[in-house]
Amino acid sequence: MARLSQELARFACLPAHSEQPEPYPEGSPPIRLEEILKLAGERSFGLFLAVLSFPSALPLPAPGYSTPFGVVILLLALQMLAGRTTPWLPPWVLQTSIERKQFQKWVQAGIPWLQRIEKVACPRWQPVCTSRLGQVWLSTLISLMGISMIIPVPGTNTLPAMGVFVTAFGLLEEDGILCSLGSLICVAAGLLTTSILVGLWLGGTTLLDWLRR
Repeated sequence: MARLSQELARFACLPAHSEQPEPYPEGSPPIRLEEILKLAGERSFGLFLAVLSFPSALPLPAPGYSTPFGVVILLLALQMLAGRTTPWLPPWVLQTSIERKQFQKWVQAGIPWLQRIEKVACPRWQPVCTSRLGQVWLSTLISLMGISMIIPVPGTNTLPAMGVFVTAFGLLEEDGILCSLGSLICVAAGLLTTSILVGLWLGGTTLLDWLRR
């Protein structure tokens, strides 16, 4: 199976030795999520979660996508928690569309980072991501990150999505070290989201300021 970076680059019409993507034909319809997820082949949870968290994990604006993708990530994580071996998504989710130029922009910005992760990813510490206890732990964290992405508040999307992406990539490669790193990012993201929400509840005062008082 080709690496995720290669599959995404091919799907986004990004030439191997050019910085400029090939334009889609005029009048091309938006890309449906169903088309992107066909890259999974095996329909693994890892690739589903990696693709869904990819746009929000990039340091680029992803207006309108963090909330619906967060809902789907939460749905997938709950399925993992319940012990399902294959993911299921409702038809209305699969029909969610993304503008082709926006998708190209995301892939072009994310491919260099994705290739760096692929260079170090390999099967190791497999019980972290394959044992039932490990899957319960990871799916619980991913569920919380999905909830954080759903919240329409600045600062509650990017870091949680990064945690989901790294964890999902670890699941995809059966790399327990990446899953552990993703867990740490998820914990940090959870603390950040909690701080932001507590700050809003305190009337704009940050959690740090409240603790100093």
